[in-house]
Amino acid sequence: MPESALAEAPAPKASEPQAKRTALLGGRIPLARLRDLALVPAIIAIAVVGQIVNPVFLQTDNLINVLQTMSEMALLVLAQTMILIVKKMDLSLESTMGLAPGVAAWLTIGSAGHGLGLLPGAWSVPLTLAVGALVGVVNSLLIIRFGLNGFIVTLGMLIVLRGILTGISGGQTFFQLPPSMLYLGTTEWFGMPASIWICLTLFAIAIVVLGWTSFGRSLYAIGGNVDAARAAGIRTDRVLWIVIVAGSVLAAVAGLLLSGRLASVASAQGNGYIFTVFAAAVIGGISLNGGKGTMFGAFCGILLLFMIQNVLTLAGVPAQWIGALNGLIILVALAISRITGGKVQE
Repeated sequence: MPESALAEAPAPKASEPQAKRTALLGGRIPLARLRDLALVPAIIAIAVVGQIVNPVFLQTDNLINVLQTMSEMALLVLAQTMILIVKKMDLSLESTMGLAPGVAAWLTIGSAGHGLGLLPGAWSVPLTLAVGALVGVVNSLLIIRFGLNGFIVTLGMLIVLRGILTGISGGQTFFQLPPSMLYLGTTEWFGMPASIWICLTLFAIAIVVLGWTSFGRSLYAIGGNVDAARAAGIRTDRVLWIVIVAGSVLAAVAGLLLSGRLASVASAQGNGYIFTVFAAAVIGGISLNGGKGTMFGAFCGILLLFMIQNVLTLAGVPAQWIGALNGLIILVALAISRITGGKVQE
């Protein structure tokens, strides 16, 4: 064949599914979009206000306290963010946060701590993670396999898990936890509580995965259009299973950190947390319609909320008003998003 003919020969075309997959996953998700950075000035402003309100605010001990108390809730935000990006939601995360360590405590501590003492204390951490994974599997089975509405499924699961924890605890608090359950909530690594390092590490991993890997881009593709993602060759069901189960395991880890810090598992542990979780996600730019938002934005959202709460506490504002102010912050954030984005929110 003449050399000129070779030059004019068209390049082989990619298969249609591969082309669709490339179109969906080809563009790299930025590490932090410009709109996520919009919260950084707000965080700086709150820091300045906090220092004016009380000079204690910017002291190292207070900042570490903010980060430590935030770390458990932040893991719930991380889990919920992944789930929201794929256009699902999990209301049961707060109950998983209580039940997973509750079951572990019930089976490993003695009668003096209101437990059964059936297993050695070394089993407490694996049991906590296993209960979290089991809840995620049940949720995934009902939502993905049987096609039930995710909101209703996880709302029902929230009630069921809360009832189970109340039942096994008799409405009392588990205490005298084994050392393995206390370790992560009480120990320090390199001068800071281990829970802070765990939280920051997991968020860093999530930022990299969502922003720089094909799996992370699959989440955005599924949240944007699940049918198009499936047509592009993405194994959507498998990705959804991984996300939902991972979210429940993260909730179990959050419960483990909180139980370790408080050296107990209350029968109401985690109740009401889901509202703050959604607040942080919305403020951080996560769309309830799926396919939008970043982990960096979600982290900024929960950090901003806890900084505001700390400033209000240092200013002497009664705790009863903090919840109302959190709701007001959500409404203001939504209004600003509507004005700047120029899109009607569904």
